[in-house]
Amino acid sequence: MVGLTAAGTATALAAPSAAAPESLGNTGFRSMGRIQTGVLDVGYAEDGPPDGQPVILLHGWPYDIHSFVDVAPLLAQRGFRVIAPYVRGFGSTRFLSDTAMRNGQQAAVASDVLALMDALDIPDAILAGFDWGARSADVVAALWPERVRALVAVSGYIVVNLEANLEPLNPQAEYGWWYQYYFATDRGERGYRANTRDFNRLIWRNASPLWSFDDATYDRTAASFDNPDHVDVVIHNYRWRQSLTPGEPQYDDLERRLAAKPAITVPTITVSSDFDGPAKDGSAYRQRFTGKYAHRVLDGIGHNVPQEAPRRFADAVIEVAGY
Repeated sequence: MVGLTAAGTATALAAPSAAAPESLGNTGFRSMGRIQTGVLDVGYAEDGPPDGQPVILLHGWPYDIHSFVDVAPLLAQRGFRVIAPYVRGFGSTRFLSDTAMRNGQQAAVASDVLALMDALDIPDAILAGFDWGARSADVVAALWPERVRALVAVSGYIVVNLEANLEPLNPQAEYGWWYQYYFATDRGERGYRANTRDFNRLIWRNASPLWSFDDATYDRTAASFDNPDHVDVVIHNYRWRQSLTPGEPQYDDLERRLAAKPAITVPTITVSSDFDGPAKDGSAYRQRFTGKYAHRVLDGIGHNVPQEAPRRFADAVIEVAGY
């Protein structure tokens, strides 16, 4: 396996071409837990020895911890302590206050990761995620590098820049984000609330066209969308990205720091898939990673990388842990 390179000499790590999505057949986790962390009561899965190097696996939308159902045991077998929390608005995670804002902005969601680490008495961890989870992992690594041993980020550096998001993209790129514009409307919010499971199944199919998931696989994750805060958090997340609704003032300073596009200095492997299209080679964000770094391309794999390619996702975590 190719190792990480020094900051100035990144090497692309290519997976076998056009590899089919894989499944190892797991349907659940070794154990489940709950813990109060800041503004949340977080539900999470755990595997591996309690004294192992912590790895926190972070999912996105419209997915849940079952994206890591095959990754977790692979890492546990290698001696890692694996923790996969439900993001706010998903699964068994709940807000502690009925009056708390159902905030989906990036600084809030990323701060949940730090709060979970504090609650579990984890001084530092390897962070690995995709979609919202990769963004949270990027944010924590950028703002609190002392808490991140290493990083695996699908789609690379995806920290939201609100000013940049105001600029239009080319038509093909805009078409790919159609759901964000739908969510910007009252009709879209009502539609998502009324058709959450059907809507998210469509996203799965569009984002991973070669992944032939069955009903049971989808249903295990879809149960997470029954969370009473799910729609509010999701809608806020996408409206906030378009500057259509504000975040919370306590995160303003963090967002200002993120707007400056801080470099990520911790050892990192970025992973891209067919979902990333022309950005698959990683060159657009290479300069944002200034520590030991490697980029891996997974051809034939869609957006849900850890569930479609669990061995290769786990391999990336194992590899980056060695640096």
